[in-house]
Amino acid sequence: MTETNTDIDVLQERLAEVREEVGKRIIGQRDVLERLLVCIIADGNALLESNPGLGKTTMVRTVAEVTGLDFSRVQNTPDLMPSDITGTEVIRDSGETRAFVFDKGPIFANIVLADEINRATPKTQAALLEAMQEKQVTAAGETYDLPRPFLVLATQNPVDQEGTYPLPEAQTDRFLLKLVLDYPAAEEERDIVNLYTGSGSGSAPPVETVVTRSEIRQIQSLAREMPIADDVRDRAIELVRATREAETVEFGASPRASMGLVLTAKARAFLRGRAHVSWEDVAEMAPPVLRHRILLDFRAEREGLTADDVIATLVDEV
Repeated sequence: MTETNTDIDVLQERLAEVREEVGKRIIGQRDVLERLLVCIIADGNALLESNPGLGKTTMVRTVAEVTGLDFSRVQNTPDLMPSDITGTEVIRDSGETRAFVFDKGPIFANIVLADEINRATPKTQAALLEAMQEKQVTAAGETYDLPRPFLVLATQNPVDQEGTYPLPEAQTDRFLLKLVLDYPAAEEERDIVNLYTGSGSGSAPPVETVVTRSEIRQIQSLAREMPIADDVRDRAIELVRATREAETVEFGASPRASMGLVLTAKARAFLRGRAHVSWEDVAEMAPPVLRHRILLDFRAEREGLTADDVIATLVDEV
C-alpha cells in the first residue's frame, strides 16, 4: 500500500467512529449499515429493499451527515421527468444579455437517494444509468462530471407493487449491492420507540461529522490496494461462475459480479481493520452482490428457494 501503517490505522479508526456515530440515530441494522459503508468504500451504488417504515431514508441521510458528503433526495413518481433529476437548460437574463445556462438537478451530490425508484417510468430510470456507471451527466450536448465520491442509493418496497415499473436487468446490474432490511428484534424496537417518543422534541438525535470527503476518497483508494491471495480471488470468481451452471438458476451473474465481489471483499476487510482479504469477506459479501444478478428458474420457485438460499448452497460447495 502507498500510505504508512499509521495513516491506514487512523482511517480505519475513523470508519469505526462512523459506525458508532450512526448508531446514535439508527438502532439495530448493523449488518445493513456495514454493507452500506462497504458500498461507499467500494465507490458503488446500492439498492435498498424493505417494507415501509424500517428507516431506509433515515439511515442514508445519517450516513451522509456523519461522512460529510453532500446529500440529495429524489422522490420518484410516475410523472417525474429525466430533467427533474439531471437538470435542464434555463434562460438567464443578466440585464444586457440572455444566455442558456445549465441548471443542475439533484443528481449533482455525493449521495443521491432515489426513493421508491420503481415508481418512476423506465425513461426516468434510464436517466440514472449514465450517472451510475460513468459518474457523469450528458444534457443538451454537454457532458458534466458529477462530484466525487458519487453513489446512488435507491430504495424500493417489496409490497404494494401496483403502479410500479420493475427495474430491468441492465439497471439492477448497475447496483453493486442489493441490501435487504428486516424488522428489528423486540428489544431493538423498544429502544427505537423510547428514542423517538421520549422526552424532548422527538426528532432525530444529533450526529457529528467524523470523516471528511477527502478521507473518504483516500479510503476508497487504499481499499482497492488491499492484498488478496490468488486462491481467494480465484474462489470468488469460481463462485460467480457457479451461478451460471447451477441447476436452479436460469441466468447467472456476469463478470461484473466477479469484480464487484472481489472489490467489496476488499472494502469489508478494510472496514474490519484488517490488512488482507479472507474467504470470510467473500462469503459475507456474496449475497448482497449476487442476489439481484441471478434469475431463478421454475424448479427453484417450486421448491420454495430464494436467491439467498441458492447463493448459500454455492458458497458451501465452492
